[in-house]
Amino acid sequence: MLGGPGWLDVPKSKPKDEKLGNTTDKDGAKTDNSNQTDNKPAGPRDPNKSGHKKVMVYPTSRGQSGITGDSLLIKCLKYQPPKTTYSGEYTLFTAKNNKKLNGTKQKKGELVKNSDGSLTSKLAPKSFQMVNQGASERSMNQKHLYYVELPIPQDVNDSNTITWGDDSMNILQLAGLAAANQMASQPGRTFQDLKNDIATGVIGNLSAIDPSTRKAVTAAITGKAIDVLGGQIKINSAIGRAAGKVLNSNLELLFDSVNLRSFPFSINFSPRNQKEGQEVKQIIRAFKSSMAAKKNDKNSQGGQGGAFLSAPDVFQLRYLHNGSDHPFLNSFKICALTAMQVNYTNAGTYATYSDGTPVSIKMNLTFKEINPIYHEDYSTDNKVGGVGF
Repeated sequence: MLGGPGWLDVPKSKPKDEKLGNTTDKDGAKTDNSNQTDNKPAGPRDPNKSGHKKVMVYPTSRGQSGITGDSLLIKCLKYQPPKTTYSGEYTLFTAKNNKKLNGTKQKKGELVKNSDGSLTSKLAPKSFQMVNQGASERSMNQKHLYYVELPIPQDVNDSNTITWGDDSMNILQLAGLAAANQMASQPGRTFQDLKNDIATGVIGNLSAIDPSTRKAVTAAITGKAIDVLGGQIKINSAIGRAAGKVLNSNLELLFDSVNLRSFPFSINFSPRNQKEGQEVKQIIRAFKSSMAAKKNDKNSQGGQGGAFLSAPDVFQLRYLHNGSDHPFLNSFKICALTAMQVNYTNAGTYATYSDGTPVSIKMNLTFKEINPIYHEDYSTDNKVGGVGF
């Protein structure tokens, strides 16, 4: 156990600077009063009453009244699921003459009505547009539950990756794809007709192959099974054995999918007084409670909860430079806290102050963006500074 002057010697009250709303100590230095704590957490709590304040700063001397240097700001937001819908313009119909439509009498020039009295309308195809809002966009508009400001971690980096994959198609597969594409431009012809046309053309180019191999390839093109000695034979095997050739695989590297970025952070805490020790405890508690799923059981505090679980809270991360967005470092989309590890013996041995606060704590956080990064995110219209995402 460690103790000594200064750890528990926290003044109970300080003269208040009415103009700035801050407190002033005996040597004239101003500190942020919103971070003042004693044995019990003080200040405004989050809506879930999780035992922490809405504004937490470490070290406590980095108050909002006089921010200098670089820091990492982490805001906690309520998760909003993605929303997919569509929009478009609808065309209303008018009766061309006096007659009965949809079970009701319609006069010439009147808007056509359905049997239930509603107007008959049709979506204009050219105006149709899918609306696909990601969780990152929707959560961004939420009011923050609390925020934590920490020193810039020692290991700051970002990694952007994209997935490309090997893909191959031989002439027969490409022929089938071409036949499918021709269906749109030649609706009067059947798929079998188009296949026969392509097969005729391909077979006509097989004159250099011996008759037995040509027969095998022809059977495959026309959809017949190749059955030699009771076993299924691959086309490349038949051609390779007969002519020492194989079908060109047309191997290419094709775009496959986008990836989500992860950001691991390691934060070291070394509380210098009781106030700072309480601040660290609340920061750790806040992150732990926010990354946990919610049971949706308001009537009971125990058990497994209801039939459904709600998603944990999400986070908006920002690198700051003198209180504003950092002019160089990367930006973030909304992130989920996927992993958290706290080492309470970061000093290499178990050592605490007189009130039980560990002298050195290491907190490892892993954030993962909930939506991918796209080319359009780097547009200057998005007002993303620095190196972008």
